[in-house]
Amino acid sequence: MAFATPSWFEALVDLINGSAAYREAAATWEGDIAFLIEAEPDRGVPLDVWGVLDLWHGECRGGGVADEDRGRRAAYLLRAPYSRWRQVVTGELDPIKAMMQGKLKVQGDLPTIVRQVRAANELVELTLLIPTEFADGA
Repeated sequence: MAFATPSWFEALVDLINGSAAYREAAATWEGDIAFLIEAEPDRGVPLDVWGVLDLWHGECRGGGVADEDRGRRAAYLLRAPYSRWRQVVTGELDPIKAMMQGKLKVQGDLPTIVRQVRAANELVELTLLIPTEFADGA
């Protein structure tokens, strides 16, 4: 399924809620996270895409493609160009390292996010389970 589409986020929400490992790793996490996938027209992504996951104590209470207003209201915002997100979703780039290196821009309390390394890693592991197609075909 195509990356960052409603069906892709739906699959991710289902995986999150079915994961005992994520539930344990994120037991103390509170707050929704918005993901801004910045447009890269030369890679087949002509417009920004916003996604949101409402994460709360190891569960995902909802999520999906969102509008900019909803994304900006999230407790945390992670933003990067499409190609950088592709690296995260395929496991090529560790999201915590990317945040620390400025490759993923963070709005919200970075120390809180950094304390949730296990939860972040579990989320990435779950994205690897989704048969994902990318706009640039690479």
